[in-house]
Amino acid sequence: MTELIIAEKPSAAEKVANGIAKHPKEHNERGVSYYEFTNDGGEQVFVASAVGHIFTLEEVEKGFEYPTFDIEWIPSYEADDDAKYTKKFYRVLDDLQKKADTFTLACDYDVEGEVIGYNVLRFICQEPDAHRMKFSTLTPADVEQAYQDKDDHIDWGQAKAGETRHHLDWMYGINLSRALTKAMKRAGRFTMMSSGRVQSPALKIVADKEKKIQAFEPTPYWLVKADIQGDDETVTVDYTDNKVWDEDEADTIVTTCEEAHIATVEDIDERFWKQKAPAPFNLSSLQSEAYKVLNISPKQTLQLAQDLYSAGYTSYPRTGSQKLPKSIGYESILDDLKDQDKYNDLASDLLGKSTLSPNNGKKDDPAHPAIYPTGEEPTGLSEREQKVYDLIVKRYFATFGEPATRKTTEITFDIEEYAFDTKATKTVERGWHKYYEPYLRYKEQEITDLDEGQHVSLMETYADEKETKPPRRYTKASLVKELEKQELGTKATRANIVENLYDRGYVDGKSLEATELGLKLATTLEEHIPEIVSPELTQQFEEAMQDIREEEDNPDSVLDEAESTLLEILDTFKEDEETIGEELLESHEAMRKRKNTLGACPNCDDGDLMKKDGKYGQFAACNNYPDCETTFSLPDDAKIVPTDKMSDTGHPMIKVVQKGKSPQTISVNPDDNMTGDVKALLDKVESGEIEIVDDESGSKMVVREGPYGKFLGAEDYPDVKRIIDPEDIIDDYRDQL
Repeated sequence: MTELIIAEKPSAAEKVANGIAKHPKEHNERGVSYYEFTNDGGEQVFVASAVGHIFTLEEVEKGFEYPTFDIEWIPSYEADDDAKYTKKFYRVLDDLQKKADTFTLACDYDVEGEVIGYNVLRFICQEPDAHRMKFSTLTPADVEQAYQDKDDHIDWGQAKAGETRHHLDWMYGINLSRALTKAMKRAGRFTMMSSGRVQSPALKIVADKEKKIQAFEPTPYWLVKADIQGDDETVTVDYTDNKVWDEDEADTIVTTCEEAHIATVEDIDERFWKQKAPAPFNLSSLQSEAYKVLNISPKQTLQLAQDLYSAGYTSYPRTGSQKLPKSIGYESILDDLKDQDKYNDLASDLLGKSTLSPNNGKKDDPAHPAIYPTGEEPTGLSEREQKVYDLIVKRYFATFGEPATRKTTEITFDIEEYAFDTKATKTVERGWHKYYEPYLRYKEQEITDLDEGQHVSLMETYADEKETKPPRRYTKASLVKELEKQELGTKATRANIVENLYDRGYVDGKSLEATELGLKLATTLEEHIPEIVSPELTQQFEEAMQDIREEEDNPDSVLDEAESTLLEILDTFKEDEETIGEELLESHEAMRKRKNTLGACPNCDDGDLMKKDGKYGQFAACNNYPDCETTFSLPDDAKIVPTDKMSDTGHPMIKVVQKGKSPQTISVNPDDNMTGDVKALLDKVESGEIEIVDDESGSKMVVREGPYGKFLGAEDYPDVKRIIDPEDIIDDYRDQL
């Protein structure tokens, strides 16, 4: 008998093979590695991998009409040029399945992993079922145990629920996006628009917040404060009633208190309280914490956590659980972490406790525990991977810590029968705090040592005028949390949904600000087809997919209902298609103009430099052309972002963002981007006063001009393709300038 084990990714295939066998033989076919060994039963075993989704849904008959529902799974490399690399994995799996008699899925144990494995199983292996390995870490011990305990069947609930989700997302995404795009075309411009089953309710959440911010009218108020002299310092105390909404009342309090020269300590309240250790990380709380303390976006955090899992350093990240079961081996993990120099002291301290019991949270996940380190020592981590790994380790430590004891002291003062107070909190017993540094975000505040009835000097009383603030915009992390709260999307998809809002131009900024187009789209959808932006419809289907997973519903009935609902929505949409298109087009054009306006033209009174695309790449040109013929080249293959800043010579400054490079802020005028010495060097090269010959090619270098400014290029170009950055050689010629 020969067995084929199917993993989700190449790194996982290697971990699975090495977890089951001590020395599996590695083969390489078409640049793809797979592994071979003989198991304890004497059977030949191959371990090979997919590379994520190597199948995708596609229309049976391609077109741009809607509604469309006739779809099928096809190899990803047939549908998308960017997925051509998946073809070699497909072929290796196809070759190996011909040698196999039995099959085992070892993809990630979640809905997406089940769909990936199920598609390989039925479309490549031509098999109706397989054994199923289940594991939460890729450590050798867990993999070997999962192989010994493998189920006789795949998880049919996960497979059917996952496939149903793909069908639903395709069905809604394609049809709604085509409807919006055709509406725009009818209004006069062909512009690809995007909508989706979860994306649209997510956009409405952001848009509703933006509308509240725009409608907000600030209300003035006054904060009355007094400065008193303590034993060693001046202490600021606040009027107890906090905000004073009437200016005359604030003035009266200040005037009355100014007549006093002392404040009397009326009451001192000291309260000691216990602060429980934090619960273990699930994906949502890890994403939120990484954003707060590491400034890493939810999408990036998920990818980093997935990489750590694939390398065997942490457990499976796509979990909703806040619980760490005893079965993971608390002491064993701490023993392994103790061998890492960085964690030796903290791990040893915890191992000295009489009992180890994590402060488990309420949320559970039947498939996987909370996120935890496996204890394997990482090697070759990137800076960001190391940061996320450290955060996961420290959180694991902290969950076993004792509660911290904190003391809050509140002192109330009497000033001319007006009550003022001050409050401070400090940690008196660190408990779990010592395990979670440097990620604590608690202020440690001392308060001056006073006694009840004591008189202290009153230095000054004053009122600070303030205004009420509008609601705060969502961050990427807080929107992910809100999507989870409203049960929109899944653990694995929420971060991508947020990024899609940016990619489509519907939101902008670090704090999510709905753009003109995003606001208009949310408003238009709510007015004409409110079901699409309402969370209720999406929640209804999420519940249905959970029922499928638990085998309490079937995919056909859910998809039939979804198709029927969508047909009704699209019929309504078509009635208002032209109106919808006109409304969206106006906002789209306004946003397009704003994003392409780089700043005032330096050569005419009322013109603006606009970013344009030409035959030879991007350039900036005055919108008063042909009356004003001002133009500047712009860097190719780069995103150009306006900055609202001007150079010293009156030219707009732009931010240039290129993949793999740090953003640069430069002037559209290349001469502004040169230092005086560099400009002098280039002037002398052009005049012939200085001759520069490239040591490597022997070619004379001449001055050329590009979108970033002037540079030195080979005179013999294109035969000699050498360039020199003048900044790199300026020191060699400084004495000739």
